[in-house]
Amino acid sequence: MATTIKKILIAQKAPAANIKSPFGEIVKKYGVQIDYHPLQQTVAVTPKEFRSQHIDILSYSAVIFTSKSTIDSFFMNCEAAHITVPNTMKYICSTELIALYLQKYIVYRKRKIFFANGTLQGLVEEVVHHKEEKFLLTLSEPHTPDLSEMLDHLNVNYDSITLAKTETMEISQEEVLSYDMLLLYTPWDIRAVKKAVGDINPLPVIGTFGEKTLKEAHSTGFSVMVNAPSVQAPSMAKAVEIFLSSLKTGKQVKSVEYVDRSEDKAEFLRQQQNAMNRKNHSSSK
Repeated sequence: MATTIKKILIAQKAPAANIKSPFGEIVKKYGVQIDYHPLQQTVAVTPKEFRSQHIDILSYSAVIFTSKSTIDSFFMNCEAAHITVPNTMKYICSTELIALYLQKYIVYRKRKIFFANGTLQGLVEEVVHHKEEKFLLTLSEPHTPDLSEMLDHLNVNYDSITLAKTETMEISQEEVLSYDMLLLYTPWDIRAVKKAVGDINPLPVIGTFGEKTLKEAHSTGFSVMVNAPSVQAPSMAKAVEIFLSSLKTGKQVKSVEYVDRSEDKAEFLRQQQNAMNRKNHSSSK
């Protein structure tokens, strides 16, 4: 592991010039260089692909978003199909950042917008709070079935629509190894790095966002030193700040282990089912 971090790659698009990056303070405080280099490309479905799914947008009262790309595709395809999304539509987003992105298309204050804490459980809890709605779950392909399986288990009234397709982008071995730290946000980011470096060691310090990315990293054989979200680090920027602070003070940093939380997931679903049952019982009185 690198003893000093001077150059960091963030596997995302650079933020717009008018948006303050959460990594700005890290650059100032630790004097690091940060480069943005997406390792995946998400392409919106075409209007023809949108229509072929035979989804009547106006029959839904709430839309679930987990990415900015599906937001772009949703409104682009609605406009192409001459669909006016009603003011009564609710939006359930996985994070506040994604919820705020809706301002690109709607007047934020006048809509009913709700967001979770970036975890799958948090998103499901938010959906359960609005269980009386008919939901449209927006997806990118390929995707993992975790969210759909949870919604099915809880008998949530929803349908799915594919709005985008994800493709891995190329990065060279030389470029990967020129960095001291890689911040990777999706399983596809992990695969792109693995394809570039093969079995070469040592690698730059690896940081991952989300349980699925952490799991993919461990399956690939990568050692993960930074992970978010967590109680201590709800964002990747905070996780990096904690890591750099520890490194600077000579504090030992342990690698992040992946923990199979199947039992936790089952208990979480039981709790949410009980919450829904209580809500149904209360409303029937």
